[in-house]
Amino acid sequence: MTTSERPIQLPHGGGLWNGVKTGLLLAVLTALLMWIGRAIGGSSGMLVALVLAGGMNFVSYWWSDRIALAAHRAQPLPREQAPWLYELVERLASRAGIPAPPIYLIPTETPNAFATGRGPSHAAVAVTEGILRLMDRRELEGVLGHELGHVKNRDTLTMTVVATVAGAISMLGSMLRWGALFGGLGGRDDERGSSGLELLVAAIVAPVVAMLIQLAISRRREYAADEAGAELSGDPDALADALVALEQGNRQRPFDTAPAMAHLFIVNHLSGRGISGLFSTHPPIEERVARLRAMAHGG
Repeated sequence: MTTSERPIQLPHGGGLWNGVKTGLLLAVLTALLMWIGRAIGGSSGMLVALVLAGGMNFVSYWWSDRIALAAHRAQPLPREQAPWLYELVERLASRAGIPAPPIYLIPTETPNAFATGRGPSHAAVAVTEGILRLMDRRELEGVLGHELGHVKNRDTLTMTVVATVAGAISMLGSMLRWGALFGGLGGRDDERGSSGLELLVAAIVAPVVAMLIQLAISRRREYAADEAGAELSGDPDALADALVALEQGNRQRPFDTAPAMAHLFIVNHLSGRGISGLFSTHPPIEERVARLRAMAHGG
């Protein structure tokens, strides 16, 4: 194997410190889940909350890829229809040191792409009809490198766990809020040791904090995947150009996807700026492009 054929060593999760920060945020999510479970039912409530999250994670782990592909009407793309695309994915996968995933086609003119699956051996890449028409092969290589970076770093699995735990917290918070409507939150300590104030905070604050943590982790994974895409393609400017074109394309033709699945795509047309960026699954395109331009010019 020549030097050029050897797999590229991608920075896992965007570097050690970013990986540590992601782990800490996951720990905070777990603590929030246990706290809201205890607020509802004491020690037994904590156990129920953990079992609930475990069950949801089990379902997501095994079926999240099928759910995501089916939700967007993605169909397997036969190799004979786009042999060049398969060759491109196979070349990038070889550089990443992972198996080449199957390719699916989404029937929409909105240019976009996503990767899904629980790991490198059980992954899939989906591209829209629109992105195949919009991108030249240089830009598409950057986009597919980004998606294979997600696969390499097991981002889909990470975000499935994060979304499941955050979803469980949101569900329990909703239960508490409904309980409050029917007089379930008293002002004194109950037999479980949870005061009405603690229950109120758990019902309102915990779900919001969980959502912010989920979105923060998602944004970190996008930065890491951009870096991976630039490394795999060897052309950071190509991915930067692709992101600019994708943002414009998604503004002109917004994709009708569920907000809960918008984080899957390389560009999320629901992303905001400024304070609203705290509630976005993706960093601002301008920031992503600036980082890639800096990589291209040694910054």
